Amino acid sequence: MKELFLNKLSIVNYRNLTGTDFDLNNNINCFVGNNGVGKTNALDAIHFLAMGKSYTNSISSQNINHEASFSMIEGIFDKDGKSLQIQCHLERDGKKTIKRNRKAYKKIADHVGLIPVVVISPTDIDLISEGSIVRRKFLDRTISQSDKKYLNNLVTYHRILQQRNALLKHFSSTNSFDKDTLSTYDEKLVQFGNPIHEARKKFIKTFHPLFHNRYQFISGNHEPVTVSYESKLDEHSFKTLLEESLQKDRMLQYTSVGPHKDDLRFRINDFPIKKFGSQGQQKTFLIALKLAQFDIIRNQMNVLPILLLDDIFDKLDDSRVMQIINLVNDDSFGQLFVTDTNKERTENMIKETAQSYSIFNL
Repeated sequence: MKELFLNKLSIVNYRNLTGTDFDLNNNINCFVGNNGVGKTNALDAIHFLAMGKSYTNSISSQNINHEASFSMIEGIFDKDGKSLQIQCHLERDGKKTIKRNRKAYKKIADHVGLIPVVVISPTDIDLISEGSIVRRKFLDRTISQSDKKYLNNLVTYHRILQQRNALLKHFSSTNSFDKDTLSTYDEKLVQFGNPIHEARKKFIKTFHPLFHNRYQFISGNHEPVTVSYESKLDEHSFKTLLEESLQKDRMLQYTSVGPHKDDLRFRINDFPIKKFGSQGQQKTFLIALKLAQFDIIRNQMNVLPILLLDDIFDKLDDSRVMQIINLVNDDSFGQLFVTDTNKERTENMIKETAQSYSIFNL
């Protein structure tokens, strides 16, 4: 198993963190302090270095400190004994540059997967409470970290989708219609959409048992839970769906069928967890989802992803917290970052692992 560590983190003007440097521990790092001091921002900066984007704010320019015109994040990583310097530079006009060992990427997508990372945070509740787009992003980001072909198909598919939608709007505004031109886009959507659908189905077959095992361990083997992938492409060919939805799409002026409309279903005791899961059950479900995400990335990439735990100990009872601590206290996990408002609580839990650690007061 390849090793991956972030040895040094430097942050300039990233939200409220300005001119901040951290020399990090290879095992456990804890950022502690009151709410609003920048604990989550520190973890988000690590996520940005790994994925080229924030996990809390999709608009890059909004991650710049209000008084500044730019933001810079730099990380010195050790990946399987080789040093990697990653720099992310953001400008107020939205320009984003990512460099690997001082050489800029031509496409940000080429960086995805180099530094696998999994984050568990309070915003994960959106996976349960919000619409299908949030769950598709979880699915896509997980698969994309270990499958470049999937990521390339996804990027191409969404570009063609935007073009088809623009054409539908053009037809409506000009009161015209060109079926041959639309068919060209349909063929391309099918060409790239079908592999996306197949990859997602294959992924869920591998993912579900990992998720189920994680949930049962954290919960104490109490309630049955399931994650299923739902797509209209399971029932009809993508080409047929596009043909049948043509009139609807012309009226709506956007493409109403395809992998971009698929969803994940989360159930507990065979009922939707959104409606029938307690707060503790929902949080356990989400943590199990993310730990399974960690498992599948680790297994497919043969590297231990960096794990970011952002304020996850709220709303979990002591027994479930200790289950999580026990989970990360073995060789199947690598470098760990934790945030908490309570330094004493964090330190007492971390001491249970008997691993080396560093605590940073913010």
